Amino acid sequence: MSGTLYLVATPIGNLEDTTYRAVRVLREVAAVACEDTRQTRKLLDHYGLNTPRVSYHEHNEASRTEELIARLEAGESIALVSDAGTPLVSDPGYRLVRAAIERQIPVVPVPGASAVLAALAASGLPTDSFRFAGFLPAKSAARRRELEFLRDAEDTVILYESPHRILESLIDVAEVLGDRPVVLARELTKLHEEFLRGTAAQIRQTLELRGAVKGEITLLIGKGDPRSPGDAGLGAAVRLLEARGTPRMEAIKQVAKLHHVGKRDVYRCLQAEKDVPE
Repeated sequence: MSGTLYLVATPIGNLEDTTYRAVRVLREVAAVACEDTRQTRKLLDHYGLNTPRVSYHEHNEASRTEELIARLEAGESIALVSDAGTPLVSDPGYRLVRAAIERQIPVVPVPGASAVLAALAASGLPTDSFRFAGFLPAKSAARRRELEFLRDAEDTVILYESPHRILESLIDVAEVLGDRPVVLARELTKLHEEFLRGTAAQIRQTLELRGAVKGEITLLIGKGDPRSPGDAGLGAAVRLLEARGTPRMEAIKQVAKLHHVGKRDVYRCLQAEKDVPE
């Protein structure tokens, strides 16, 4: 009889955010498969657990999967954890879960902390429908393409971002998505937990004044409104440039850059005013 693969959520910062069930499972399994054995040791030590750890990360996921499957098929139960939060959410583990399901090995989630849900609940943005899109691409061109894809999302968009890229990403968010509501959640559940609310441009200005940005970041973007109060001004700005002899597409480009919005936002304003053909 095979063992069970447990997907155990771990704290995203505060070690008290661990369920009784998670502690019990981590105590009873034969091994804990973890991204960073040193990071997981902090949690195990905090609860007085001596369960053996085995590394399981993006660089050894392919080779280690078969080893763990063999142990599961031999009757051992194993807990899969990430460094923080729920396993498989922008973390390794999909390959192992799929292999376990294919071998008819029980896969049991042990829910707990999640940066996505914690940030969403406290954001003040709509929670009835949301989309988690993971990490944005590191390169600006690819990042802008991803944001263009998310432009028409009918729900709150939730992203992860690294502190050393957040300023550049906020520039792209402002230029591609315009002045829609944005919330930046930083260091959730930790001592310096913080929520910054405003537009992408406003939040970027706040962060720039600090000199350096640190900590884990969850970025939430509200749904855009193509007929926001500032739209009439965008259309008027385009028409003013046209009156001065600027070609329409160049005028749209200049207005978008000046107001830190996407060219498509300006174009939609003109469409809504029936100033350009559908």
